[in-house]
Amino acid sequence: MNWDDIKIFLEVARSERLSQAAKRLALDPSTVSRRLHKLEEQLTTQLFERTQDGHILTADGERLLASARRMEQDASYALDDIKHNNAQNSGCVRIGVTEAFGNFFIAPNLLPIQQQFPNIQIDLLHFSRDVKISRNEADIAIAVERPNSTSMIVSKLCDYSLQLYAHPSYLSRHQENVTLDNLATHNWVSYVDNLLFTEQLSYLKELNADLLPGFRSTSVISQYSAIQSGLGIGILPCFLAARDASLVKLCPKEIKVVRSFWLVTHPEIKRLSRVNSVWHYLKQLVAEQQHLLMPEH
Repeated sequence: MNWDDIKIFLEVARSERLSQAAKRLALDPSTVSRRLHKLEEQLTTQLFERTQDGHILTADGERLLASARRMEQDASYALDDIKHNNAQNSGCVRIGVTEAFGNFFIAPNLLPIQQQFPNIQIDLLHFSRDVKISRNEADIAIAVERPNSTSMIVSKLCDYSLQLYAHPSYLSRHQENVTLDNLATHNWVSYVDNLLFTEQLSYLKELNADLLPGFRSTSVISQYSAIQSGLGIGILPCFLAARDASLVKLCPKEIKVVRSFWLVTHPEIKRLSRVNSVWHYLKQLVAEQQHLLMPEH
C-alpha cells in the first residue's frame, strides 16, 4: 500500500470533497479519483460513498481512517524528533476557531507569543462548524460547546458575554426606547436558525420565541456589519462590539447572554512543545482579557 495513496485518502476524508482535496494536494481531481479507486481495488472494499453532498466514509473507510491517522501522527512525531522542533519550540500550530473569536480576539493578541516564540508559526483556521481534531483539521480547537469525546483533552477556556446592540442611526429612526416589552416591534439581525451548527448560537429563543429577524446571516461578522450600518438591532459578543465605540448597548441589565469556549486537542498532539506553549498562552490571554470577555457594564 502506497503512503502517497494514504495521504490522498486522508485529505479526501477530511474535506469530503474531491475537488477541495485535489486543490490542497496540488493534484488534478482526476488523479485523486484514480488513486482512490486504485486504493479501493488493493483493499477490495469501498472506502467512500459518492454522493451529491460529497465523499462520505463507509464503515471500512472509517476503520482505515483511524489507522491512517495514527500513521500520519507517528510520521509527524518522527519528523519533529529529527528536526528537534519539539525541543526548540518551533514549527506550525493550527488553531481552529469561530470567525468572530478568531478575528476580533485571537488574531489581535498574537504579538506576545510571536515575540516569546519567534519560531512558532500559527495558522488561524476559521470554521462555522465543529473542528475535527481526529481528522487532523487543527492541532487545537476552540469549541463553542464542550465535546463529549473521551479520547480528547478538553479544558474550559473562558466564559464570554453577549449583549444587545444597535447603531445610533437605527435608534434615531425609532423614537421609542428599546425595552423588554417592545422587542418584537424592532428589526432584528440574527443567525439563520436552520443552518446553526449548535444551539449555543440560538440567542433569540432565550429572549422571546416570537422575535423574527429582518436580516439573517450565517456569519456573525455580517451581522455586525448590518447592525453597524443601522439596519437593525442584534446580539453580539462583547469582545467584538467593544472594538466599535459607535455601537450602543441596549437593555444592559435585562439582556445578557453568557456562553463558553473550550480548548480541545489530542493527548499525543499536546505532547508537542509548540502546541503546549500555544495552549498555555491562550489560557493566559483570556485570564488577562476578562474585561473584554465578561465586562461588568
